[in-house]
Amino acid sequence: MSSPDHILPAYSVFSLTEFLHSFPNDHPLQIALRTYALSLSLSLGPSLVSFFVSAKARAGNAARLAYVLKRELGLTGFACAMAVGVGGGAALRRLWDMLPAGDDVEDENALQKIRISVKESLQMWLRSFQGTQRTFLSNALSSFLAISLLHSRTRDRLPVPRSKAHIVTPPVIEHASRPLLTLDLTLLLLVRALDSIVQTGIKRFVQTRDTVVDQQAKSKIERKMRWLRTNIDALIFWACSARVMWCFFYEPQRLPQSYNKWIMTLANIDPRILSALRAIRSGEWSYRSHHSAHPDLVSSLSKDLGYPSAWGDTSLLPAYGGKQADAAWKALGVPGRQGIGGIPCELVHGGVTGGSCTANAGIRGAQAFAEALALYLPVHILPVLLARPRTLLQLPRLVGTLAGVLRSASFLSTFVASIWLAVCCTRTLVLARLFPWVSHDVWDGPHGCTLAGSLVCGASIWLEHGRRRGEMALYVLPRAIRACLPEWLVRSGSKTVRYGERLTFVLSLATLLSAAVHRPDSLRGLSRWTVAFVMNGPNVGFWKRKPPAVLPPPTRPEPPAADPH
Repeated sequence: MSSPDHILPAYSVFSLTEFLHSFPNDHPLQIALRTYALSLSLSLGPSLVSFFVSAKARAGNAARLAYVLKRELGLTGFACAMAVGVGGGAALRRLWDMLPAGDDVEDENALQKIRISVKESLQMWLRSFQGTQRTFLSNALSSFLAISLLHSRTRDRLPVPRSKAHIVTPPVIEHASRPLLTLDLTLLLLVRALDSIVQTGIKRFVQTRDTVVDQQAKSKIERKMRWLRTNIDALIFWACSARVMWCFFYEPQRLPQSYNKWIMTLANIDPRILSALRAIRSGEWSYRSHHSAHPDLVSSLSKDLGYPSAWGDTSLLPAYGGKQADAAWKALGVPGRQGIGGIPCELVHGGVTGGSCTANAGIRGAQAFAEALALYLPVHILPVLLARPRTLLQLPRLVGTLAGVLRSASFLSTFVASIWLAVCCTRTLVLARLFPWVSHDVWDGPHGCTLAGSLVCGASIWLEHGRRRGEMALYVLPRAIRACLPEWLVRSGSKTVRYGERLTFVLSLATLLSAAVHRPDSLRGLSRWTVAFVMNGPNVGFWKRKPPAVLPPPTRPEPPAADPH
């Protein structure tokens, strides 16, 4: 027989579960709980995974983990703020709809009549708002509370990093403060909200054609609009990726730190090469004057790769092509670089391959393909598992999903390989050979190989499926906007900038949440799935709420009967 101590916890858990299941999926409490759980997984999940998977992280970042736990589980944490912003809006809207119709004031005294009259006037004014207006205003008020919680966080002053001996760092404004705490989140919400507005306009434009054209013409218009939308998405991604990659080469401080680190891992480029490119741009490195403010910058890289350190010596590298370059390469013992100048490709390629540019691009593309498979496999599989898991048992559906994974992986691998191929075609294979009288200060400068690579890589988006181009554009657009903002504005501590960012956050989040209630078809991609899960619950697929179990719940233990003796 089970003891009461074991039955009581089971009874409490069952009672709590039944209490939560007694509310509908769209109840504000359910919405707030789902928002809190999802937000907490996004803000706390990466830190926990890194801590439990990596022994190095456990050894050196225990204090950091404690700080992150205290920050994210507190009232000013991201999860709590978003629960207030999303769940609070739903609660305010429900309270708004519950306003009474009015009171009878015939038998009240004059003062009471005035009070009731003012109350009724306020209620009448509130009831005059339409459903969409009520939803937007409720979400705007709760969004203001959410951004206020996030901005109430306290943090330490950002220390100014010290540059290493041979690393050229981008210019830093030492007197400026840290970037706005919620800027990346605000830009993300702004882009998604604007996309919702644009999609609403497109759908209304198509609907206006329903009464003036027949079904065949309507289908033709829809196909044209779909073609136009997917290609506009591709153009946006191309332009944004060009800006992002250029900033990666020269101004990485304009990009989010985690995003910059991810690009660095995927590109697999030695930081000293990036420092050399930035030194050429700033004038600290010059082929023509054979001058470098950091003489051992590339020499140390050459030595680490097993080549003579002279291959990275600025005073010995030829600035132009032609016979003088051939003589310099012969003296240095560099093979296969006749007729051109600049840093040998063996150093630019790093430890991936030797001097073969085509082999370098191919190997890096293959490496990126393998990493992309691990990245895109859950991206394509998880939505199906959450919504329609049984369809994966159907062979056509499984083949189609795997084909989508391979297509997305091909896009990312082509993105990486095309950058390297464009760089090598500019400084080694094509342009530098066609124009040997042009200095490598140009070919290796900001308007040479790096610009070519930045412009070419985004074209790989046309390999991706049309429906996913929009999601990729929405993913990179906030980062491109962040990279285009002036640094003084991003790091400004003025009240005008902070209030402007708060207003943008409030309007963007309120627009998204209102669209989730009244125009869910205007949302697409990740934003559509996220708000559908938060606002309506995971009531799809095998996540549907199960009927009550046949077994009875644990019974509350009764106190033992008194002894008659």
